[in-house]
Amino acid sequence: MKKLCSILLVMAMTASMLMGCGGKGQDSDKEGKKETTKQEQKADPVEVNVMALKGPTAMGMVKFMNDSDEGTLEDDNTYQFQIAASADEVTPKLVQGEADIAAVPANLASVLYNNTKGKVQVLAINTLGVLYIVESGDTVQSAADLKGKTIYASGKGSTPEYALSYILSSNGIDPASDVKIEWKSEHSECVAALANDPNGIAMLPEPFVTTAQTKNPNIRVALDLTEEWDKIQEGKEEKSALLTGVVVARTDFVKENPEAVESFLDNYEESVEYVNENTQEAAKLVGKYGIVTEEVAKTALPKCNITFVDGDDMKEQLSGYLAVLSEQNPKSIGGALPKDDFYYSR
Repeated sequence: MKKLCSILLVMAMTASMLMGCGGKGQDSDKEGKKETTKQEQKADPVEVNVMALKGPTAMGMVKFMNDSDEGTLEDDNTYQFQIAASADEVTPKLVQGEADIAAVPANLASVLYNNTKGKVQVLAINTLGVLYIVESGDTVQSAADLKGKTIYASGKGSTPEYALSYILSSNGIDPASDVKIEWKSEHSECVAALANDPNGIAMLPEPFVTTAQTKNPNIRVALDLTEEWDKIQEGKEEKSALLTGVVVARTDFVKENPEAVESFLDNYEESVEYVNENTQEAAKLVGKYGIVTEEVAKTALPKCNITFVDGDDMKEQLSGYLAVLSEQNPKSIGGALPKDDFYYSR
């Protein structure tokens, strides 16, 4: 009997060990399947079509663009960049799906969101205030001095127009009757008009201020519109800042390619940091891509207020800016303030 019990005990222990080994094998198989699933779930590389305006928005991307062209980016996506002279070239391509991501004027992002019923999201702020009033003479010392003047400007229907209108009206000047604004289709046309008019006054962003000064050393910056905006905000409980540009994406593209969007933002942020910290090298790239000449870029880059702001900070700054524009003219932001889904959250 004792012998039989011993045999049964050994058989039971052996079975237990075999079951244990079998369990470990199953766990190992499960872990292997999980790892395989993770690899399978990794998004396939996609082609990302990007557009930027000829100015600070494109200047912040030059390192990104160059790395893409040289094949030194760490992600596997393919990027196609296009630099446009005006927002009118960008809008239809974004709406029609020919562009996936684009750098546009801050207010235009809101207009697109409203006009497409939420088919556009803002990813990040890329440019702060870069607008200036310049002249050859010495007639403008304050915003009030613009009354009765003729101002060459471009950017009608976008940030430049509404920023200028806000500053004029806040200083007691009616933009419709107290000044004459001659709208040009591109900033370069304003530079040309200024060169042909010794007494001319123009509203220009960098780097076009520097371009104008290289053609006429007598041109001086009379007003920094960012400073003028800040003066108006003094004493207000809810303050806003003057913003120039943002990066937007098609909502469908964001939903379908979340990893590609994250990779784009990582690359763009690194590019902005590089441009702000390496003026000489960045200027060469700006010249390489024909945005402005290398010499102009060397002087202009530190004054272009190129930045990268995303997440909650982006939402706070941009929503405040759009609220100011809405109070002035609801049409400037597409008729209504965007809802929360307008702001991309990382």
